[in-house]
Amino acid sequence: MRRTKTVWVPAVVAIFISVCLIAYYFIAQMDHPRVPFPDNGIRHIPPRADNENRDLQGLFTTAGTIAVYTAAIGFSWFWFKKKRKSPSLTVRKIGKLLYAAHKGLGWATLALGAIHGTFQLINRFGDHKIYSGLASFVLMFMIIGYGMFIPKVRNKWMRTVHRFLGVIWVPVLILHAGGSAIIATCGTLAIGGLVWVFERGKLLSSEQSA
Repeated sequence: MRRTKTVWVPAVVAIFISVCLIAYYFIAQMDHPRVPFPDNGIRHIPPRADNENRDLQGLFTTAGTIAVYTAAIGFSWFWFKKKRKSPSLTVRKIGKLLYAAHKGLGWATLALGAIHGTFQLINRFGDHKIYSGLASFVLMFMIIGYGMFIPKVRNKWMRTVHRFLGVIWVPVLILHAGGSAIIATCGTLAIGGLVWVFERGKLLSSEQSA
């Protein structure tokens, strides 16, 4: 297996592009402040936006939200990666399930993100959140790309880059998606905590029965 670090180059380029997009996001935010919320918590809709447009907006926004959660479920595989011989049967079974679904969840995240982003890019071009979305999509695309080439490129750094991009993606996703991304991140961390609890409980029960 090769050890050359040149496999980092695409990732570094993607991170640089994302940083530039995020910088522009903050610049654009200064020029285009958020639309305020009324007392009932519902965003003001411009008069020209009819019910059909609002329904479409809601549908494609939901696609983006689902993408956030499918990504979180896929990322949860990290906690089970080295648990195939876990003393907990529950952990082993969930690990096998996530291993089988990991690639599919990645492609689903990419597809839903692309659908969401394309709609927003066409219908809300100029909105400052477009830039944080593009930054997020660039990183997501690279995560999927590295994941796809891990079995084909025999280099020990491929998995490291794949995981590193996944971690870097989290704050960018939170910046763009806000509460949904925070909930997804907390859920992923909670799963890691539950894995530890299940394994710890199984080990303690084994020691007591010995």
